[in-house]
Formats: sequence, C-alpha cells, structure tokens
Amino acid sequence: MRKMTLFVLFVLFSLIPAGSVLQAQDTPTSDAVAVTIYNQGTALVRDRRTFDLTAGGNVINFTDVAALIDATSVNFVSLTDAQGTRVIEQNYVYDLVDSSALLNRYLDQTIQVTVDDGTLFTGQLLSGRNGEIILRSADGQVRVIGAGQVRDVQFPDLPEGLITRPTLRWLVNADATGANQVELTYLTGGINWTADYNVLLAADNESLDLNGWITLSNNSGTAYREATVKLIAGDVNRAPEAERMVMDGVAMAAPAFEENAVEQRDFNEYKLYEIGRPVTVGNNETKQVEFVTSPGVPATTFFVYDGSPFFYGYYDILTDQFYGQTGITDVQNYLEFSTDDEGGAGVALPAGRMRVYQEDVDGAALLIGESAIDHTPQGETVQIYLGNAFDLVGERTQTDFQIITGSVVQETYEIRLRNRKESGTVEIRVPERLFRWSNWEILNSSQPFEQMDSSSIEFRAQVPAGQEVVITYTVQYSWPR
Repeated sequence: MRKMTLFVLFVLFSLIPAGSVLQAQDTPTSDAVAVTIYNQGTALVRDRRTFDLTAGGNVINFTDVAALIDATSVNFVSLTDAQGTRVIEQNYVYDLVDSSALLNRYLDQTIQVTVDDGTLFTGQLLSGRNGEIILRSADGQVRVIGAGQVRDVQFPDLPEGLITRPTLRWLVNADATGANQVELTYLTGGINWTADYNVLLAADNESLDLNGWITLSNNSGTAYREATVKLIAGDVNRAPEAERMVMDGVAMAAPAFEENAVEQRDFNEYKLYEIGRPVTVGNNETKQVEFVTSPGVPATTFFVYDGSPFFYGYYDILTDQFYGQTGITDVQNYLEFSTDDEGGAGVALPAGRMRVYQEDVDGAALLIGESAIDHTPQGETVQIYLGNAFDLVGERTQTDFQIITGSVVQETYEIRLRNRKESGTVEIRVPERLFRWSNWEILNSSQPFEQMDSSSIEFRAQVPAGQEVVITYTVQYSWPR
C-alpha cells in the first residue's frame, strides 16, 4: 500500500464530524450476489451486504472478494441512504498471510523453528529469503536452515496488517446510526464461460439432435453462493489496463424465477443468457448447465478435396512452374446445418466446442468429429469439420505448363477423385485457387465450375462407389509487360 502524507490524512479525516469514533465493521454474509460472466475471462460481480453503521466515521471491511479483482473498477453505493452515506477513502488490502509474508514481517524478531529431526531452534530472524531461514541465537551464533529441513515455524502472533483473505476496506461517513445495505460492484478476472455442444447425428446423416451446455470455470479466488448468474456472448471491447474507468453502480434486481430454464435475450449488440435459478459457483470449480435443446434438426454431410495451395494474396507474379504442387490426397468430411427458425436449430449459438456423435449398430454413440465454432447468429449456417474420409482419395497433378509470351502463362491441372466405398454416390467439392496473378481466365474445363470470388473457383463432382472421376481445366494468366 502507498503511504499517504500527513496533509492528505488531515484532509480525509477532517471530513468526518468531530467526536466521531471509527468503528471497524466485520463483513456480514451476502444478502444477494449477481455475477455477469463474459466469455473473455472477465466477470462483473454485484454483491449486497448490510452493515450496522454509527453516525460519523466507520471502517468497513468487505472480505471474500475475488483475489483477481480489478481494483480500479470497484464501486461502492449505499442502497439505504445514498445521500447520507459517503465514502471518504477506499483501499484494496491484499497483503495475505503466507510463509514469505510472515517471515518478512518478523525480521529482527525472535521465532522458533523445528526441523525434521525434532530439534528446536530459537533465535532472532535475520533473513527468510532464497529458501533459507537465518537465525541468530542468544549467544550470537548464526544458523542457516534450509526450507527443506523445516517442519514447523512458530511466531508469537499474527502481525498487524496481515489478513487471511483479500479485503476491500472503506472509510465511510454515515449521517445516521442503524442498518445500512450497501452494494459493491467490481470486475474480476479468473472467471470464464464457454459453450459446449453435443450433436447426435442420425444414421442417414440427414438430421441431428443438438444439446448445448454452458461450462462455467471459476478460478477468481472466491466462491459465489446462491448467485444470480448471467452470461454475455459476444466480443466486448475492453480498454487497456491503464485506461479502465470505475464502473457506475447498477441496481440489482432480486431474482424471481418460475422455472430453471436458461433464458436467452438480446442485450445491446450481444446475446445474454440468464440461468433461471440461483447457482453456487465454487472457487476452482467447473460447472455445466444445459441451455440449448434442438431435436431433429435437418443436416447434410459433404466432402471437400482441397489440394490447391493456400492463397495469401496477389503480391507478386508467380512464374515458377512447380509452385502450388501440394501433394495433398486427403478428402475432408464436413457436417452442415442451419440455425434458422425454419428448417434449422432455431437458436443463436455462442462460440464454443461442438462434438459430433453417431450411434453404432449396438446403439452406442461414438465420437466422429469435433470442432470449434464462432458466435453464430440465428439464421446462419454452421459447418463442422469432422475429419478425413477413409475411403475417399484425391490427386492433383499439373499436366502442362507453358510460358506463351513474357507476360502470358498457361497451365493445366488434372484432379482425380476416387470413391472406394462399397455403395453410395458422394459429392466432393473441389476448390481451386488461381494464385499466379489476378488477371486469369479459364480456357477450358471438363466439368462446370462456380467462381467463388476474385481468386478462386469450385467444382462439385458426383463420384459413384467404386469409381473415379477426373476433372481437368486450363487457366491462362496475363499481366502488363
């Protein structure tokens, strides 16, 4: 803590009426707690407690706050008498009890140390740093004891100023004596939530059952008991640490839930999810709550052979004949469904991890793929990469390359798609990136294609079981001399 000058102390205490006695208030239990959790590792905590204040100056200790609190965001407001209860000084006290803190506080004082073999040493503590305890006994002998040898250390008492829990401490001036309910609002790190989705894909790959779970993780250093829990889905901007401002007090509505469902609603430009019952979130605890259930959602699976090189943009003309030959043979398997109200899941999906299962012949659901999704509004399409198809193979070969003139190049690619399945025709999508230069033209192709954007096209080939389909195309690039 920073030391205040005598002048500042005089100014602070001069605001308290003469004759007032400062009363240190022990922290009562919470009247109500509300926690709003953002999926960026931050939470807004609102905690109400009632203190018995006396007219004049009072010292209020507010314990059980998060160890990872953002002290610059703390806001204190009296709900009983906002005008007559004034905060004169606010401190965050975090000099917690631990072995290092105790040793530092007892320098030059007498302590007792018991080592592994039961020997007791008593002496003046000269140092407790670097994993060593250095004692000077009454006869002047200096002894160095390694931390690994220590079984027990005895101190006379708990030094003043050390506390067992992080504490917010206020110097408060009250106009009247009596019960005074206050509300504390602060931001803390160490709390996060993510969405986890379990998808059961039907055997025919044409529908799925979707279940979404909120996964709460609390490592903030304190527990929140019987709390109203809200979750914000979206990318909320936060100012750099040095520029954060103290948050305004926000009144906390008492919870009045008729059911345990999770309610979704729009909040500003984000989605807000409120758990419809009080929730206890323990410290160092992970808790899951179901929030989405969508059975019988229409779905499709499709395959992609992506054998062309990744495109970084047109930065230079590429005339190297062998550039762009990747050797990729894997065919990727994707699952696709809509979040639309009609023909889809009918809900917005916060960012999270989606696991896809399918039942075996014995009814056991087996994992067939897992992928992360971004925040997805209602009405959009979700694509999940499941893995590589075992029985599908692709080959991409450059069959011709010609430099026609100093500013014109032509090349031809042959793409072979093989379906080694025993039955069933599959559609394989084949994206091709035209990477050499921005001025390109497809001179000929064996199959129709769709231009996806200024630098890519896509073929869609139907490949019957046990057969091979061959796609060829020739592209010409030209650029100014």
